[in-house]
Amino acid sequence: MSTLVSPFTDRRMAEIVEKVRNGERLTLEDGVYLYETDDLLTLGQLANEANLRKNGKKVYFIENMSLYFTNVCEARCAFCNFRKDLGEEGSYTLSGQEMIDYVEQHIHPGVREFHIVGGHNQHVPFQYYVDSLKALHDKYPDVTLKAYTAAEIDFFTRISGLSIEEVLQELQKAGLQSLTGGGAEILSDQYRQKMKVTKANVERYLEVHRTAHKLGMKTHTTMLYGSVESYEDRINHMLQIRELQDETNGFMVFIPLSMQPKSKNAGIMRRNSAYEDLKTIAISRLMLDNIQHVKAYFINIGPQLTQVALSFGASDVHGTIIREQISHAAGALTPAGLTRKELIWLVKGAGRIPVERDTFYNEIQVYE
Repeated sequence: MSTLVSPFTDRRMAEIVEKVRNGERLTLEDGVYLYETDDLLTLGQLANEANLRKNGKKVYFIENMSLYFTNVCEARCAFCNFRKDLGEEGSYTLSGQEMIDYVEQHIHPGVREFHIVGGHNQHVPFQYYVDSLKALHDKYPDVTLKAYTAAEIDFFTRISGLSIEEVLQELQKAGLQSLTGGGAEILSDQYRQKMKVTKANVERYLEVHRTAHKLGMKTHTTMLYGSVESYEDRINHMLQIRELQDETNGFMVFIPLSMQPKSKNAGIMRRNSAYEDLKTIAISRLMLDNIQHVKAYFINIGPQLTQVALSFGASDVHGTIIREQISHAAGALTPAGLTRKELIWLVKGAGRIPVERDTFYNEIQVYE
């Protein structure tokens, strides 16, 4: 496949095209340049070429459910509209049986994964979080538990007095099989200070995933972009993930998350542009040469832009989800979930091949 290098493509972009084609790694300076360029089509074509080499025309999705045991949280991150204080209107903490009752109302045949995240509720012991997983695992032993962010794992070490490894081992005994990618935000201590991210710092986020990989878990990782961070911050974030992946090979997918405003009534000037979203997906694909998949998360960028993103380096469209809450507690205007039929339609409409997968990217069914 030949990437377009037109008379309007400047020398710097042409050099990057050659580096990617020759298998040379992109640098911090390369990544920042790609954010600054207005040559969106060459960038997109280059990312598309890189993705096709890795994954062909296959695009992956999973039948899953998002579950939230509690929204009570000690952290007060500036971007979060999901958290509540104990006793505040709308706050909740569900028991294992209450969650099972909820799942029984909404689950359908084919669900393969529970995606579980929530607040850092310091009013319950660590055993509550262990028992929550065990209740689900005992009731639905064939559904993979992808649970908790690295920030939640770090929080569990503080309320339990256990090490990261000990916390993960206890959760594995209860049925944990993979970690979610959340809690990364932007891997910059300066950013975290500005955005009042008082949960796990950069070092702890990376150490949780490093430890999980050492214990044999494959995990996910994210980047929340579109607030106060610089382009350099975003690329440094990717480089830190790339470095850990070189060490452990434990990340399955990178998930750029487009920041949502705190109100559904927020105007377009308070939201990331489609241009910025597509750039970020494409740049992620080019910078993270050692991670197999980059996800286009329709919850944050919408189904139509997700289709376009499949020509900008994305090879995954997440899953059915069934009632996402965190982005929709803020200003997300997108559907809170899609059906299998809708995901297949979405992928086929972009000229790609839908592949239903499990949590670990084992192929369940290919929809030619």
